[in-house]
Amino acid sequence: MISSVAGYLASLVMLAGTLIWLGQNRPEWSVFRWLPPIVLTYMSAMLLAGGGLWAVNDAQSQAYAEIKRLLVPAMILLLLLQCRIGELLKLGPRLLAAFLVAAMGIIIGCLVAFLLFRSLLGEGAWGVFATLAGSWLGGTANMVAVQTALAVPDADLGYALLVDSIDYSLWLMLLLALVPLADRFNAWSRADPIKLDVKIDHAKSGGRLREPQLLLLFGTGLLGAMLADQVGQWLGGDGFFTVSVVRILAVTALGLVLAYTPLSRLSGSETLANALLYLMVATIASRTSFADLASAPIYLMAGVVILLVHAGFMLVAARLLRLDLFTCGIASLANIGGVASAPILAAAYSRQLVPVGVLMALLGYVVGTAGGLLVGKVLMWLGGVDP
Repeated sequence: MISSVAGYLASLVMLAGTLIWLGQNRPEWSVFRWLPPIVLTYMSAMLLAGGGLWAVNDAQSQAYAEIKRLLVPAMILLLLLQCRIGELLKLGPRLLAAFLVAAMGIIIGCLVAFLLFRSLLGEGAWGVFATLAGSWLGGTANMVAVQTALAVPDADLGYALLVDSIDYSLWLMLLLALVPLADRFNAWSRADPIKLDVKIDHAKSGGRLREPQLLLLFGTGLLGAMLADQVGQWLGGDGFFTVSVVRILAVTALGLVLAYTPLSRLSGSETLANALLYLMVATIASRTSFADLASAPIYLMAGVVILLVHAGFMLVAARLLRLDLFTCGIASLANIGGVASAPILAAAYSRQLVPVGVLMALLGYVVGTAGGLLVGKVLMWLGGVDP
């Protein structure tokens, strides 16, 4: 049993790093075909915690609290360094409208699923749907940010990760399978031809990650997290805008501002943010157990309901706004899949459309946290949970 803080942190970093490395270097392994490394990281840390690898003491609990307080805001800030609002607006009104409709479908879907299944899932269901909304509006980093801001129990993050992984995979396969039917869909929706001229400055995210850049980015993330924490202490209170919520909103605003500074041109911000994300997921899982995932099948069914409501929104929007299948699909996957998968769907239509998928997915990073917080607060009200 590891009782020291140093051993606790070292083992978590080693676990996350090993699974990332295996996922990248052994993608042919069957386990990685069914579950992504981030889900395996959560499950492995949970298994080790259940086996008694880490002692539950005051020192480790304090370390856990400090990691979440600093690293989650730092992770959000680093992801947003590539999100310039001006570039996102170049997508044009039709694509932006499709993105907003897709986001609204997910939000309403979470509310519907909560109302349908809450009698089976208990009072804590609001937290699962809130964190899932953060992920399906943005990405896994937004999921963790919502979980931290709303103090959602750590075990509930496991449910959200499973739904995000399994139901999302099915949705991605469906959208890819629909690509050959684009002409029929476009005829049904009376879609107007879409004209795009979107480019990405690859110099921002390309290039070799060097030590000074890594330290500068990490230092910026930590300093921004400390500043956001101070803002949270100053402005946070009761009700919706608690200290933790204000902290996350403040670091989001700071990240969007810093995207217009030379920091945005440093390569490696997304790589570093993803590393912090894996560490956070492992840390959260180290405080949970497999016994907390007994309701997983019901949550998977609830995830399907969310996707069905979301699909209904997209079909109505396609007919009313005359949207083509590419626009609907990429708007949907930019929310639900994020940067990792939206470009894949875009490339299935045309390689020239890949930048559109990237930019729309980046837009999800901007709205994902706020959307998840909104869903969480509404669900707390519907469930009669005190803020």
